[in-house]
Amino acid sequence: MATRLCKGIAVASSSSTLSVPKQILDEASPVIAIIFPSLSKVRWASSSSEGAGETPVKPKKKMQDRLSGVIDAVNDRKLPPELRGQRNNIRSETDIINVVEQRIWHSMEEGQFENLPGKGKPLNLNSNPHADPAEDTLYRILSRNKCAPEWVELNKEIRNSVAEWRLSLKKSWNRKESGDSSKWSENSDSLKLQLRSINDKVFRYNLIVPFGRQMNGLKWEKEVTRLNEVQPTT
Repeated sequence: MATRLCKGIAVASSSSTLSVPKQILDEASPVIAIIFPSLSKVRWASSSSEGAGETPVKPKKKMQDRLSGVIDAVNDRKLPPELRGQRNNIRSETDIINVVEQRIWHSMEEGQFENLPGKGKPLNLNSNPHADPAEDTLYRILSRNKCAPEWVELNKEIRNSVAEWRLSLKKSWNRKESGDSSKWSENSDSLKLQLRSINDKVFRYNLIVPFGRQMNGLKWEKEVTRLNEVQPTT
């Protein structure tokens, strides 16, 4: 160890910063203090890269604080004027709804709803200001030609098919429960094929229907269980 340390000191003696491996430097610190007191003031540079790539913490934290402040300001602007600057006091959406209702009541008391344009006249439902312009135009064209969107027609078809299928299942189930179970196996196979066909239509319907109007498909076990639970009361 002493030999390696001396070599390191000899090589770097002309520099104010001596580069010595960190492990050797730690082991030789007591020896250096005794043998080379004049080197105690020398600035030692470890060859380890420990801590070299660390990023400052303060600038990063400052940037996060600024971003948080911007987000809070944007969210604050979304609130009614009465609640701005009081986000910490808002417990639920009910607080916001109460403020909106108060503003509506104040407007009614001041008579701001008395002379609205179109008062007493039928609403103009030819266009939907909340719909996509392209879809709104398409729906108007269909309406003028007395046609419905494909998903509306498919919805009617599915509901009619489900009603007929459940009626056929109920009849077959009643015959089975009455003792005539000779055709139950054949009828159940046919009903299961019809069920798969209905579920295929439901799958297609869910792909084209507007969001929030999806429907669930049929399940054989669930339908049979429902009939079994209803049967004793009939």
